[in-house]
Amino acid sequence: MEALVARLSNLDSHAEGALRIVMVYDTLMRRRVDLPALARASAGLAQCVAGIRLHGTGRTIRIGPDGREAPSPAGAASLSAPVVLDEEEIGTVWLERPGPSGPLDEVLLDRLAIAAAAVVERYGPARTTMADPALVELVISPDSDDAARSRALRLLGFAADLPVHVVAVRSQLPLDKIGARICPGRPVKAAPLADVGVLLVTTVDRARFPDGVRAGIGSADSPDRSWREARTALRFTTERRPVVHHADLGALALLAQVPEDEARANPDVAAVARVADDPDDLATLDAYCATGSHRRAAELLHLHHSSVTRRLDQLGKALGIDLTDPTGLTRARLALTTWRLLTCAPGGGTPG
Repeated sequence: MEALVARLSNLDSHAEGALRIVMVYDTLMRRRVDLPALARASAGLAQCVAGIRLHGTGRTIRIGPDGREAPSPAGAASLSAPVVLDEEEIGTVWLERPGPSGPLDEVLLDRLAIAAAAVVERYGPARTTMADPALVELVISPDSDDAARSRALRLLGFAADLPVHVVAVRSQLPLDKIGARICPGRPVKAAPLADVGVLLVTTVDRARFPDGVRAGIGSADSPDRSWREARTALRFTTERRPVVHHADLGALALLAQVPEDEARANPDVAAVARVADDPDDLATLDAYCATGSHRRAAELLHLHHSSVTRRLDQLGKALGIDLTDPTGLTRARLALTTWRLLTCAPGGGTPG
């Protein structure tokens, strides 16, 4: 290998040099070298600092042409290339060449990027966000034993001492984009499962969920219980409250345990279901239940408070509930929430 590198540095023919670079990296990949060895060989070939960085772990490797770790601070990259695995960019490789790029630098970086992706895939766990749904299902299934769940988490790239939170998501956006937003620079895995998306994350930044995403966040330590909580929290989401943490539900979470037949048969819930056929009536009831005030509801709806008062009078008659009474308002809130839970039950839609 060392003799080949020495010969390569003296080549004049661009085509022959490119072919020999391909041969070098083919040899490195057959020898199953690790990332530091790849960076070391690349630095020797290029005769300048070579770097590799993985986005998922934040790991950065910089090796100088002498085969040693390059001193900090890092120099400006003269040329860089993405490391792509399973159609996702998982890292970057680059050269820090003082002056203009060499004639074979693009070829070298292209092969380095391919080799780096192969190393990550082989030694993993792969740092792509999208994961094997079967492994994710093994993690969150209540039927999995602790040993199987721990093994699946290791294969997905989660260290044994890292807490894993489960997030249930409904969105038109790609799951990997959502995962990268809410858990930047930390391990995160995503997979579609049945009618929702699953995110396994080590931290959750609730403020970073993109617009248009509905998400329920589990709070239990065990991934299977956290998944159940996340699914429940997702059912409580609304357009006004698109992200719900199960821990914030408190006693409201008990409503999700009411049998569907009993919930649908309740007179208050049935009345809300009838009212919900009119989007304006539903929006008015929602705004009033959220605020408990005619004027504040009017502000949310961008209407005059007298118009909202008239609507609420009509809604109270339709529901058979005195909405001006605290007990009546509580009944309306519970009925509206229960109706939403029925609408968001597995296989149901997502109400506004």
